[in-house]
Amino acid sequence: MATTEITNGNRPIRFLIWGGDGWVAGHLKALLERQGKEVYSTTIRMEDREAVVAELDRVNPTYVLNAAGCTGRPNVDWCEDNKEATMRSNVVGTLNLTDCCFTRGIHITVFATGCIYQYDDAHPWDGPGFLETDPANFAGSFYSMTKAHVEEVMKHYNNCLILRLRMPVSDDLHPRNFVTKISQYERVVDIPNSNTILTDLLPASILLAEHGEVGIYNFTNPGAISHNEVLTLFQDIVRPSFTWKNFSLEEQAKVIKAGRSNCKLDTTKLTSKLMEYGYEIPEVHEAYRRCFERMKAAGIRKLPSGDVLEDLVSA
Repeated sequence: MATTEITNGNRPIRFLIWGGDGWVAGHLKALLERQGKEVYSTTIRMEDREAVVAELDRVNPTYVLNAAGCTGRPNVDWCEDNKEATMRSNVVGTLNLTDCCFTRGIHITVFATGCIYQYDDAHPWDGPGFLETDPANFAGSFYSMTKAHVEEVMKHYNNCLILRLRMPVSDDLHPRNFVTKISQYERVVDIPNSNTILTDLLPASILLAEHGEVGIYNFTNPGAISHNEVLTLFQDIVRPSFTWKNFSLEEQAKVIKAGRSNCKLDTTKLTSKLMEYGYEIPEVHEAYRRCFERMKAAGIRKLPSGDVLEDLVSA
């Protein structure tokens, strides 16, 4: 365990990650350990108030990072048939954990979603992005609906930082990586979207938490990038033989149970705040290029599925 820093009042600086066996949670834990921070993780169900209280009192964290929640397996279509489980996790559980932290004076960072918007006349794909203050306008999936509703309540807690991720991407080809997902689809739609490159954004989440920031932040790289642009960069840098096919939104709707959000988020608030701490986030096209160059340097060349099955990464 790293040497523990001491805050004013002799309280140790300690992180507790909820969703400890999850993909984003694992990245957070590894990042904090590299930074020499004292960090713990838990898989306790957020809706179990007695267990949550006991865990908070046992660990006595300075910061809670909530990377838990229900997204469905293999995708959000699962939530359409499991509404009660989705609500217990994404609504009841998220609010319960936030409230328990509030009663103990603990800062909590909630890794939320920006998939609560859809392009409209005021926000076309080539126009301005959605602001943190814009009301949600996408209810095409039960998952997104739960996330939008819980955010409206949770934002009133004065100990809570809400970070809206979209289509997160890691430097490997983990099954939860957005690139891995779209590369395995038979066909993809080609629409610009905001994306979150975890290597760029997760360190920023620690900075914001440690400075006690609260409220909502669109938590993506600046700009928007289309699926074809992502896969073209992947093809150019990582795997030249990779190919894919497109289809329309109308064709996609025939093979999915829940609708999919497509939107660009405005990151002015985030980038301005991070500039105060000397931290800069690369624009999404440049961020993807750097990500794929890191993949190439690490020897990650093929996708872990289908006719190019090859296990080149250890998850």
